[in-house]
Amino acid sequence: MSACTLVEAVRRALREAMAADPAVFVLGQDVGVRGGVFQATAGLLAEFGPDRVIDTPLAESGIVGVAIGAALAGMRPVAEIQFADFVHPAFNQIVNEAAKLRYRSAGAWSCPLVVRMPYGGVRGGGLYHGQSVEALFAHIPGLRVLSPSTPGDAYEMLHWAIRCDDPVIFLEPKRIYCSARADLPECPRRESPRTVVRRQGEDATVVSWGLMLHVVLSAAAALHEEGISVEVLDPRSLRPLDMRAILDSVRRTGRLCVVHEDNATCGLGAEIAARVSEEALFHLDAPVVRVAAPEVPGLPYAPSLEALVLPSPERVTTALRALVAY
Repeated sequence: MSACTLVEAVRRALREAMAADPAVFVLGQDVGVRGGVFQATAGLLAEFGPDRVIDTPLAESGIVGVAIGAALAGMRPVAEIQFADFVHPAFNQIVNEAAKLRYRSAGAWSCPLVVRMPYGGVRGGGLYHGQSVEALFAHIPGLRVLSPSTPGDAYEMLHWAIRCDDPVIFLEPKRIYCSARADLPECPRRESPRTVVRRQGEDATVVSWGLMLHVVLSAAAALHEEGISVEVLDPRSLRPLDMRAILDSVRRTGRLCVVHEDNATCGLGAEIAARVSEEALFHLDAPVVRVAAPEVPGLPYAPSLEALVLPSPERVTTALRALVAY
């Protein structure tokens, strides 16, 4: 396949899944005529019609509620929340209904539902268009939480999510929707996403995902010029966490840094640090370091303040220099 961007990879996965299975349909605000605010569903209405590409009212609880009902009736809905910041009205439907259906029915029911949402910081996004919500959902048993960092991963992971019989929160880092292009595989792999090594190194392990993965890779390249070798891991699945590769890497490097753009307190970095402390404490040569957003309610609109909140390559390199020198 020709090279494409991350948002094009999402669109291609949706189109292929809908063409292959009439039970797959998409719904959400502006997904039809407009093709989605980021054009992730552009062209699908013309190809599949209004019964399978459904423009909904601006009512997130209704979008997810309808999707849950359709999933219970044998469909495979893909619900779009226009921005992750707007998902909170649907939190009850996702957490108290979708996530608990298999457990409450002793395995008799499943809920094959995907909730797609663009998330994370974007230039000029401000308080209500730049939030990172992964920790809210990664806390909930019964949900799967995925975050692709490359076009190829977005393509394969969305195909897998649509075929999964559990509810999947599919977090798309909108700031890199169009910033990189890559070739897609001819045929998507049908396997659960696991942690991958994005860069090999010896002096420290860095775990990151989404937009921050690219920030970390930039920092790792700069540190390489200084003689510091950093191993970069991308978990891809945030719930459940695939810890094996992370633990293997930490046992070899002796140091761990977790970088994410959400607040540090109760963020996913805290969970990864706790798991490493429980299972690989005596392999650590230094305390675990987290690089995250400061404790502010949201992403500021002012560019100068936004730059202070979002972790930068400079912040990551500073943290890693101190970690390696510990």
